[in-house]
Amino acid sequence: MLLWTPLFILYSYPLLYRIVPKYLLKERYIQFALIILLWAIAGLYINALYRAYIFIPIQEFFGLDRIKKEVLAAGSYLCMATTTAEALILTIFKYLYKKQQEWMQMEKEKVRAELQLLKAQVHPHFLFNTLNNIYSFSLKNSPKTPGLILKLSSLLSYMLYDCKAAEVSLEKELEIMKNYIDLEKERYGNEIEISLSIDGDVKDKYIAPLLLLPFLENAFKHGTSEQLENPWLSVDVNVNKNTLNCKILNSKNEFVKVSENGIGIENVKKRLEFLYPATHELNITDEKDFFVVSLSINLMNNNIAYTAPSVVYLPVAEKVLS
Repeated sequence: MLLWTPLFILYSYPLLYRIVPKYLLKERYIQFALIILLWAIAGLYINALYRAYIFIPIQEFFGLDRIKKEVLAAGSYLCMATTTAEALILTIFKYLYKKQQEWMQMEKEKVRAELQLLKAQVHPHFLFNTLNNIYSFSLKNSPKTPGLILKLSSLLSYMLYDCKAAEVSLEKELEIMKNYIDLEKERYGNEIEISLSIDGDVKDKYIAPLLLLPFLENAFKHGTSEQLENPWLSVDVNVNKNTLNCKILNSKNEFVKVSENGIGIENVKKRLEFLYPATHELNITDEKDFFVVSLSINLMNNNIAYTAPSVVYLPVAEKVLS
């Protein structure tokens, strides 16, 4: 077998490292099939020449008369072809595995890119109006000013730093939702009725970041802000074992059509499909005078490689408040 090793290398390497990359991996299938056929025929002559000028003379030199001395030996050719075919199959499987890993990495990068886009889509009017509110409160030396600054800095810190992790604490996500609602409540004052209910054990639960906040933002942006009279918003979050159920209802002008295919909502849908395949249920309903978003997620069944979220504070806000 040691004598046959150089022949196997001589015959298989050009196929594995030249013909396969140049034709098969570039999807030039017809040329590849023709070359494989010609290479198989050439293998008969290569095998015969090797037997005639190397293998048989060496076995005669060592007196190994029990080995057949035919130049054309079907068994010898079959052994060479089989070995090459096995190497070819392993090479193809290695290539397919590599392509699959690259595709999965690309999907992960795509999700990360969509998350970054989602973070950039926090409604500019929300930030503008919130800063204006904080400014007006500061002019009046209102005791609410420090709390509003802390809530806004917490929201921005969460989006800039915590959301870099694959998963965040469910408690943190819900806390950010509360801060968001409090900031909007200060902007609307008594003009809007808001109900927030959180039930179940939310400790030691993790969720992909920014899955719930876009629905809440959408409720304020396209619902209550465009209604002239008696706007209301209801948020109901329930955690039963490892299942998260979130329902967001908001009043709306019956003549205003709320889009279910906005960029932010579409990004959340794609992320849910990738991160929680077959383990989530999302229903969005427009009932003329109110809008309903119902989301159910099994937090344990996901495609997320967990990374502990980093805790980052905004020192500037802390110094101002101190």
